[in-house]
Amino acid sequence: MAIRQMLRSLSGERKSTAEVPKGHLAVYVGENEKRRFVIPISYLNQPLFQELLYHAEEEYGFDHPMGGLTIPCSHEYFLEVTSRL
Repeated sequence: MAIRQMLRSLSGERKSTAEVPKGHLAVYVGENEKRRFVIPISYLNQPLFQELLYHAEEEYGFDHPMGGLTIPCSHEYFLEVTSRL
């Protein structure tokens, strides 16, 4: 349910100047310095990725400071997790 609520809140956001391919989602990752990643939407169904989303919800709720989905972990950890999906 939380994932659907996040996606609904993001769907009302303005489009970024950098296009995101169909079937993908832009996320911002980082604890201090945020870096933008474009990921397949299929990641949203993966339990490991859902754990990252849970932590994002705890940290930011549904008000994301970057105007998109923000995941509060290191870039290295994010890449490690996504390499396993």
